Amino acid sequence: MGKNRGNKKAKYVFRKKESLANLLQRIKLWPSRSGMLHGIKNLESKGNYLELELYCGERLQVKNSKNSRAARWLRNKIMVKACPKCAVPEWKLEKYSKTAFK
Repeated sequence: MGKNRGNKKAKYVFRKKESLANLLQRIKLWPSRSGMLHGIKNLESKGNYLELELYCGERLQVKNSKNSRAARWLRNKIMVKACPKCAVPEWKLEKYSKTAFK
């Protein structure tokens, strides 16, 4: 008889030392310094920097680095709550919580 595969949790796996641009393009979430998770509306690469437009209307310019605060916080899943203005859907937060970095 076959095993019951319905109980297996879905996992999304990313490389641990991936560039911030690749990570943000796939996850579409931005951790602010206050621990709030924002949704990314638009992401544009400009050399070593990235321009982010968030759903709450903020525009940010960040350096594309593997070891940046944002990359570390995304890998370690450091967050307090989702931004109410960005209205990050529950399914996206669920998918992010199941994401593994190897």
